[in-house]
Amino acid sequence: MAVRDRVRRYREIGGAADLVRVEVLLPAAKRDQILDLAARLREEHRNHRKQLDNLIGEAIESYGVRVLDNIDLQRVPDTASKARIVANALMERGDARAFVLARKILSEVEAA
Repeated sequence: MAVRDRVRRYREIGGAADLVRVEVLLPAAKRDQILDLAARLREEHRNHRKQLDNLIGEAIESYGVRVLDNIDLQRVPDTASKARIVANALMERGDARAFVLARKILSEVEAA
């Protein structure tokens, strides 16, 4: 695989998915503050994605085949889309606990 293809995949579905490059002009003395802020924002984003992945995993473990019988989550590119699909399936086909889990998943998606 060419380097260009690897970089493209990294930005689309890898660790840099959902991140954008930002270029700003600022005083040299404030550079470290901006870098610290960017690092904090990336960490929050990663934690949010990890939380969504955990909720999706909990839903699949608890309700799996009963609500996700015809859904192939491997074909969905990003975590937020997977979360919306799983939440909708839980609401449509699940019980009351599934509905509560779906609302939790949707609130986590909207918090981003």
